[in-house]
Amino acid sequence: MIKKISRKFTEAYLFVGFLGFLLVTIMGSHMIESLLEKEISSDLYQSAYRIAENEEIRHNISASSLHNIKEKLTMVADYPNTIIWIINDDGEVVLSTRKDIDADNPISLDNFDPSIWGSTYYQVGFFYGYFNDAARLSVIAPITDNMTTKGYIAIHYMMSSLYQKRGQYLFILQSLFLLVYGMMALILVVYHRHVHKPLQEIKKGVTEYSNGNLTYKIPVQTDDELGYLANNLNYMSEKMNRNGEYQRQFISNVSHDFRSPLTSIKGYVEAMRDGTIPVEMQDKYLGIIAYEADRLEKLTKGLLTLNELDIHKRLLNIQTFDINDAIKKAAATYEGDCTRHHILLELILSGKELYAKADVEQIQQVLHNLLNNAIKFSPDNSTIIIETTEKNGRIFVSVKDHGIGIPKDSISKIWERFYKTDISRGRDQKGTGLGLSIVKEIIHAHDQNINVISTEGVGTEFIFTLEKAR
Repeated sequence: MIKKISRKFTEAYLFVGFLGFLLVTIMGSHMIESLLEKEISSDLYQSAYRIAENEEIRHNISASSLHNIKEKLTMVADYPNTIIWIINDDGEVVLSTRKDIDADNPISLDNFDPSIWGSTYYQVGFFYGYFNDAARLSVIAPITDNMTTKGYIAIHYMMSSLYQKRGQYLFILQSLFLLVYGMMALILVVYHRHVHKPLQEIKKGVTEYSNGNLTYKIPVQTDDELGYLANNLNYMSEKMNRNGEYQRQFISNVSHDFRSPLTSIKGYVEAMRDGTIPVEMQDKYLGIIAYEADRLEKLTKGLLTLNELDIHKRLLNIQTFDINDAIKKAAATYEGDCTRHHILLELILSGKELYAKADVEQIQQVLHNLLNNAIKFSPDNSTIIIETTEKNGRIFVSVKDHGIGIPKDSISKIWERFYKTDISRGRDQKGTGLGLSIVKEIIHAHDQNINVISTEGVGTEFIFTLEKAR
């Protein structure tokens, strides 16, 4: 079973909330308690030190003066719930602000030894076992006179009061955490609206594509990664759909173009075998068979070329060559056809030499296809002009005829594979409809452009660009 991302986010949110609250409670409690201990113990020690420095206390730790001292100690106490003691140098409590103690019968503290306190000025506990009801925070400060320790001032603070304060601060901290945590829940709302919902739409789209519905459009229009993903998936499905339609059309066209010559070849061969066509007429029909076989050969070569272009995008063998010289050689190839039909090939070339940067073999194929196309649709006693110009680091090659032209509704279709205009209008009726498709693929493989300008009854001009060699 697939675990949904939204569930993962919710579980993670709840886990982080629980863990965060636990950490805030435990660590916050410990930190607040430590802070309060240091703060209160520091204040208590300052109070104890001030009391110990009092002149009357330093010189009059005696039974006769303790009553007056007790009243002053009660007034000095800064913190509620505190007890102030005066301890003599024998470790006996001789005065307390919370309990009447007879100086003649002081309370002795077991194992009282201030030296073990060291640099620590406070302790938390039961102060040598005296307090057995609850723990206290205790500080002591020595009472000295003439470099002699005469006793100690001890102040005891109820830890229950400290815990109460800690609870109040911790409650505030926990409340703030829960408030922030609750506000963070808005992230889940934002996630559901801007992440989960688009993901569900994308998921639905992928399901539709996997079920063969390539026309489905994912309705996600956002300027983020999910929108980018949705747009790319829509583009992919559209392209796959077009490719599917192209494949169906391709198979249909191939079947049609192969069926006609194969049917003719098969029919004439069977007719010759069974004697329907007499021996004296076989040369005529063998010529028709050769004609149809030539059509099949051209069609097969065109398909192989296009397949190579599709698969490899023609691994270009880029080199520097003279495009003017390539044009001259291509024109020489068609000199015989032009002479037979009294067609003049006029070359208007820019400079004696013009070097281009491209795959020379492919560009030669482009020139041959365009020239063959121009001758095919040019009437006798007409002119075909091949011209080269250069501008902004590019070479422009133009092949212009004064033939029958291309109908307006066909101009946008001439680049499609197997598309042929009315073949009765051309000189060569063995065309496969692949020549211009091959030209376009080659030019686009070079990252260049090709355009056509045509007026029916006036002529057609193909113009393609090449990178000029530096």
